[in-house]
Amino acid sequence: MIKVGIVGGTGYTGVELLRILAQHPEVEIQAITSRTEAGMPVAEMFPSLRGHIDLQFTTPVDAKLSECDAVFFATPHGVAMAQAKELLAAGVKILDLAADFRLKDTQEFTKWYGMEHSCPDVLAEAVYGLPEINREAIKKARVVGLAGCYPTSVQLGLAPLLSPQSTGGKQLVDGTHIISDSKSGTSGAGRKAEIGTLHSESSDNFKAYGVKGHRHLPEIVQGLKAIAGHDQIGLTFVPHLTPMVRGIHSTLYVRLMQAGMDVDYQKLYEDFYKNEPFVDVMPAGSHPETRSVRGSNGLRIAVHRPGNGDTLVILVVEDNLVKGSSGQGVQCLNLMFGLPETTGLTQIAVSP
Repeated sequence: MIKVGIVGGTGYTGVELLRILAQHPEVEIQAITSRTEAGMPVAEMFPSLRGHIDLQFTTPVDAKLSECDAVFFATPHGVAMAQAKELLAAGVKILDLAADFRLKDTQEFTKWYGMEHSCPDVLAEAVYGLPEINREAIKKARVVGLAGCYPTSVQLGLAPLLSPQSTGGKQLVDGTHIISDSKSGTSGAGRKAEIGTLHSESSDNFKAYGVKGHRHLPEIVQGLKAIAGHDQIGLTFVPHLTPMVRGIHSTLYVRLMQAGMDVDYQKLYEDFYKNEPFVDVMPAGSHPETRSVRGSNGLRIAVHRPGNGDTLVILVVEDNLVKGSSGQGVQCLNLMFGLPETTGLTQIAVSP
């Protein structure tokens, strides 16, 4: 059994990890930390876990994380990098759901997250946690910085158009002029009291935010450059808050180049993702809905070319707490420990 610790078990990504790992046949949860709730039974805070999780929250000091095989950080930015070296020295593998090990440029990290990076040496070896793109590197990793929720939808939505593996080295689309119109449910803001995510504020409402710049923008651009194998990437990313709890819907717009005018894009996407257990390329003309992936680790994509013109529209949906966060973390855990990638992740989406 893989002994797992979770740092920060009281947030939405923490409880989602608990929900998934409680049903994982190869995992034993050793500890769940919370400084403020230490001593409280986990099932008291989250009754949905009654009968499944028989642990109490503990302080990080009492958790004995160094005795685990792997530790998830479901914490604010800055926590994982403060504990990374000690855990690695004890032979513990690290999976961070925050941003400490996503951006390779420490100056970019400081710019967007307002803090200095305290362990650039660990950052240098960290692998970006997007299994469909970095599967082989994740298998050998000691540290994985999980992809963000928006970045997962955008990168997987665009990868078949940019990857030389898929395009044969041809420039099918104008990578310097990509638009991502992305929407997220309120759980993406975390489990904290903020006016903007109160029910009376967010319900019956729809708004954009972060138009001048969002911290997921440099992460997405970094990932797209790596997928394409060059730096000629330009992205306009506009996130929106929608009056729902779970789900991300990204509508991506790209302009076709001359070499891409005669390509069968439905087949291109189907071929690229034909062996991916969690990516579903839907039939031509489909319009995927967020509720079709709610509670699952699935991501659904539909490809459209309106009027057979020079603009391609890609629709991508995922559950931001599962494929966009905790489920993807378990997917990486499976890879890191040589398990079938789908282990513990076969939950069917909840509908209605």
